[in-house]
Amino acid sequence: MDGPLEFDPRYLAGILFFNRQDYFEAHEVWESLWMECAGPERRFYQSLIQAAVALYHFGNGNLRGAVKLFHSSKNYMQPYGDRYLGLDASDFWRQMEGCFAQVLASPDPDRNLRPQDDLLPSIALNPPPAKWPNPDDFLEEENADE
Repeated sequence: MDGPLEFDPRYLAGILFFNRQDYFEAHEVWESLWMECAGPERRFYQSLIQAAVALYHFGNGNLRGAVKLFHSSKNYMQPYGDRYLGLDASDFWRQMEGCFAQVLASPDPDRNLRPQDDLLPSIALNPPPAKWPNPDDFLEEENADE
């Protein structure tokens, strides 16, 4: 082991927003990182962005969009294996599948379905970062005053 992983603070801030169920802000922060990224982690960040947007759509009743992004997100993350940048992908997708189970069970799910609070996924990193950033430092200026 070479020592602790160095995480981009935007990756960490996105995780904190995601774990607060603020999927829109998680997507925004991760997208700023994704746009600057050219290496192998680019698709990984895209996967996280799409997972956050899938949950955002699910919460707003856009089930078709939620399911589409759920599948594309999962497909984008698959090449990274069980662990990448500290994220346990197997655990993450187990949680995502549990959250989306009712929507995925039918080709025409009840349009009133919303995620159950007790099934919302969360992200834990192993190893955890030495220090977590303040996610509010990553909010866009127009959103910072709200």
